[in-house]
Amino acid sequence: MSAAEGPLVVGVDTSTQSTKALVVDAATGRVVAQGQAPHTVTTGAGRESDPEQWWTALGEALRQCGTAAGQAAAVAVGGQQHGLVTLDGGGRPVRPALLWNDVRSAPQAERLIEALGGPEAWARRFGSVPGPSFTVTKWAWLAEHEPEAARATAAVRLPHDYLTERLTGEGTTDRGDASGTGWWATETESYDEAMLDRVGLDAALLPRVVGPGEVAGTVRADGELPFAKGTLVAPGTGDNAAAALGLGLTPGTPVLSLGTSGTVYAVSRRRPADPTGIVAGFADARGDWLPLACTLNCTLAVDRIAALLGRDREAVEQGGAATLLPYLDGERTPALPGASGLVHGLRHDTTAGQLLQAAYDGAVHALLSALDSVLDADADRSTPLLLIGGGARGRAWQQTVLRLSGRPVRVPEAKELVALGAAAQAAGVLTGEDAGAVARRWGTAEGPLLDAVARDGAAMERISGVLKDAGGLLGRTPGAR
Repeated sequence: MSAAEGPLVVGVDTSTQSTKALVVDAATGRVVAQGQAPHTVTTGAGRESDPEQWWTALGEALRQCGTAAGQAAAVAVGGQQHGLVTLDGGGRPVRPALLWNDVRSAPQAERLIEALGGPEAWARRFGSVPGPSFTVTKWAWLAEHEPEAARATAAVRLPHDYLTERLTGEGTTDRGDASGTGWWATETESYDEAMLDRVGLDAALLPRVVGPGEVAGTVRADGELPFAKGTLVAPGTGDNAAAALGLGLTPGTPVLSLGTSGTVYAVSRRRPADPTGIVAGFADARGDWLPLACTLNCTLAVDRIAALLGRDREAVEQGGAATLLPYLDGERTPALPGASGLVHGLRHDTTAGQLLQAAYDGAVHALLSALDSVLDADADRSTPLLLIGGGARGRAWQQTVLRLSGRPVRVPEAKELVALGAAAQAAGVLTGEDAGAVARRWGTAEGPLLDAVARDGAAMERISGVLKDAGGLLGRTPGAR
């Protein structure tokens, strides 16, 4: 490892499938070491993981980083949003964590929306209309279906909170991740006592919300990880807010992220409050806002369709009139938690490659349909769309986004943007800089620009039409756009 120009920091991404750690030179943004270790997620009716796996995976990822991890002066954790982590009085998990893509709490979400007075009341108070991904609905599900586990719970955390607390010994979170719970009101930027009372959750069980740029704590000297005692720990945040930090995102620039889930978001100076529920009005990690739309089915769903067809994921063919809605895990955008995949328009001459392309189209359609709702009304619609995530470098994904959006697309060269954003946050608490400014100094959003092509409006309209007409088959008449 060549000498670093500045102090070293560590950024962590604890995602659905794995934990990744980057050791980064705070002066230049150069990644000097990295590691990754997997998690397991249950299949079937629920999606659960043992939080202890995340801690073990973090240790393994840091071990792979070698001696560089032990030289870090600060660390921050970015993590998958919404997950419900329940701990006992000794800080041990009461049960496996309910993950963001566990949709069993859909009935609880509907009841909570009605109890508060409908979607407009939720949007006004919390900035978002909750779906089954939101933590408050998962706690309501747990209290109803596993009351013994709820009674045994002495602390409630989000995934990134859990790892931060294991590092510092203190229960903390940040406004970005807290805004996805459904019990932190964006209207007041505080925990909502009335909502907590409604779901039977004591505010004393929740973590302290640390402000942007504040230090969450310091590393304890327990010897489990290579960090020195007293190493600074930044607040951390949810994965999308961390990626926004990693890009140094400024208002008006849209981001489309292609991963296990798909997301489209942009930074805004205005607090979002969308009563349709399409846009989640999240806070960001800097003090602004991060209006965001999320789908449950993105790269993994399309890869599954490719496997069923016996095709390589890039083996798409244009043409045909087939429509494929790849809602293999239910769907969040549109709000169809009980849906399954649907194919319409098959003909004798439909090819496997055309059907695979239809799966790409169906996944991207849901995200682009929400794009205008995510952006402020005065945003420049010709600004290049930043394409990130695991699918961003796939040619079939790039071409689909270009064709269906009609916008230029920039593909940042920087990888692991969630971990990079966490590293920028760690650098910020170390040096006193704004974390977004740190990432812009690192040049993380730089990358090739793909020129715009004519928008395929006919395909977008065809998919919207099938979605509207298939309401009964999908479980609920969707508000297709």
